[in-house]
Amino acid sequence: MTVPVVSPRKSTLRELAARIPRASQASLGGNGSSHLPTSAYFGINTFGARQMRDKLPKDVYAKLVAAIRHGKKLDIEIAPTVAQVIKEWAISRGVTHFTHWFQPQTGLTAEKHDAFLSFDDDRQPMESFTGAQLIQSEPDASSFPSGGLRATWEARGYTAWNPSSPVFIVESGDTRTLCIPSVFIGYHGEALDEMTPLLRSSDVLSEKAIALLELLGDTGVQRVYTTMGPEQEYFLIDRTHFALRPDLVMAGRTLLGAPPPRGQQLEDHYFGGIPERIQACISEVEHELYKLGVPIITRHNEVAPSQFEMAPMYEETDIAVDHNQLVMATLRKVALRHGLQALLHEKPFAGINGSGKHCNWSLSIASDTPDLDGFNLLKPGRTPHQNVRFLVFLAAVLRGVHRHAGLLRAGIASSGNEHRLGANEAPPAIISVFMGQMLTRVIESIATGKVPSNAAQAMIKLGVAKLPEIEKDNTDRNRTSPFAFTGNKFEFRAVGSSASIAFPIVLLNAAVAEAIEEITEDIRASLKKGKSVDDVVLTVVGKVFKETEAIRFEGNNYSEEWLKEATKRGLPNLRRTPESLEQLNTKQAKGLLTKLGVFTKEELESRYHVRLERYVKDMLIEMHTLNEMVDTLVLPAAFGYSGALAAAAANAVSAGVKVVPQIKAANEIGTLIEALRKHRDSLEDVIGRAEGMHDDLAKQAKLLTGAGADAMASSRAASDALELAVSDELWPLPKYREMLFPV
Repeated sequence: MTVPVVSPRKSTLRELAARIPRASQASLGGNGSSHLPTSAYFGINTFGARQMRDKLPKDVYAKLVAAIRHGKKLDIEIAPTVAQVIKEWAISRGVTHFTHWFQPQTGLTAEKHDAFLSFDDDRQPMESFTGAQLIQSEPDASSFPSGGLRATWEARGYTAWNPSSPVFIVESGDTRTLCIPSVFIGYHGEALDEMTPLLRSSDVLSEKAIALLELLGDTGVQRVYTTMGPEQEYFLIDRTHFALRPDLVMAGRTLLGAPPPRGQQLEDHYFGGIPERIQACISEVEHELYKLGVPIITRHNEVAPSQFEMAPMYEETDIAVDHNQLVMATLRKVALRHGLQALLHEKPFAGINGSGKHCNWSLSIASDTPDLDGFNLLKPGRTPHQNVRFLVFLAAVLRGVHRHAGLLRAGIASSGNEHRLGANEAPPAIISVFMGQMLTRVIESIATGKVPSNAAQAMIKLGVAKLPEIEKDNTDRNRTSPFAFTGNKFEFRAVGSSASIAFPIVLLNAAVAEAIEEITEDIRASLKKGKSVDDVVLTVVGKVFKETEAIRFEGNNYSEEWLKEATKRGLPNLRRTPESLEQLNTKQAKGLLTKLGVFTKEELESRYHVRLERYVKDMLIEMHTLNEMVDTLVLPAAFGYSGALAAAAANAVSAGVKVVPQIKAANEIGTLIEALRKHRDSLEDVIGRAEGMHDDLAKQAKLLTGAGADAMASSRAASDALELAVSDELWPLPKYREMLFPV
């Protein structure tokens, strides 16, 4: 076998060593924003409420704000005026096309571009954008995943503008496109997207929360909305290394790769100095996002080498969902400009930290009453009433998470997250809640009845004046908890880095909405006994705190002791994706989500089918890719090295050399090759069996998550052993040390 003098891998390493970092376009004056403060150009490519206020007639603007702020339907009569203003703004920014930008069940976004170009009655060209075009479009729905909601020949689907999320302009080279954030529904109104159920869950949560607040005496509330701040973790590696790795290209993660001597054990990467090349890329990403109105406020090195994180300021959840999709898309796009590849897979590299998306979730009030407007319901207050209100909503969250822990686990289930959950810096598959020492003492005191039943006296005994300090609780943050209270919000840490955050938050909203409704009914029933509202609330909250004790855990979620303790407490431990997704099929889940109107029975079944089918496809893609890499890359390299050893041994023997170590080395390599071939054949057998079950998705998934995953692990172990034995000059794949520790 002829071995090239310089392999593509070695050539890449030489090129990288000589590469000069590319400057960030943000510092070069792109779009006239050179060296300007961020506030000077923030949102320049968005047309939100502030811009519309300046352009629209007052009455039209008032109706639009009502639709946005209070969740009302957009008045069709104002659509033409709004469309005209948006069109003029977009054209002034060099836009030629518009699209309804929506989120199908692919985890990504979708768009179909239509030109502003039209013709008048004299066939003269003109720009046109009508109210009807703003509000609705009709893309082909047949090729998007629907989970059986629609037949493949049923093509009609509709996108409808979501006015609560501002329209924006996406720049791609010299092209600018107006994007209209939208929902996506079928011909009969069925939800085909991620946003429609989210808006439904937000509406029902608001309805239930308003009823509870009114019972507590807080009137004038127009809407209760959730806020979200998703922290995005990701890796940045060299684009050429990425291109030389078929597994990264096909599956988003390395299916082969021996661990390097140095990984993250020195703990020197977290919060370390950001390399110049990476800094230039991240700065340009932020620059693009600022123009889109995405409020990124932090950036830093994460735990693993070549891993990073960015986080935004908290926003209303539907806007945060849109913005997080823009974050992921912008990361991918801008990284390419810098010769880099953004990896958003939950576990792109085995043996080191995986990537999550920590979703900081809370509840706030929209009201014309200044004291209530913008008030965070999960923030401890400074009066007894405010803290009674805080405790009752806290109790609702605990009940919702406790009762529907399995359902929340289903919301974060994917093939990628399956590799991450329970690994270093990732919460386990057991859903539990961390509250912190100070708040735990308050909760346990109320649950055990160790405080007076009189709310005012109870607040004094509990130290109500110190409740605001929960926001500054000196308890160590529990990074192992999948659902942690962090002062004025809950941090849902178990969501995967590549996932749309919409679906898990839909399930969380629904679980909490049901709990709020039940607590409201309990309070209403108890009020008939003549007690004060606050006294009744304290009694009801105490019962909820007691019944949800099992879900609260303050210790190390990674420990073996917790696995045993969680079993005793009856908490589900759903490690694999197929068993997690089965939670969507339970009577409890169906009852919750259909009763609240978040999903129809058919829509919920479709979510199960789409996610399980995606899991099966992901696994089969990985298995085919792994076998192909073994056949075309690993084995040829091993054969080449084995042949070179054999030839060297033969030459030594013929020359009369008495000690010929190449013989032993060749035999050892031969043994490793045979082991790999054996495991590779086993993997091929599983692939054949799985593909023969295509008519039984659940059975297929069970085989892949068991025998399939085991066969992949065995093949990987055999290949990784060869990587450590074969000559470095002959190994064709970029190694972990090269990808994670760039020169």
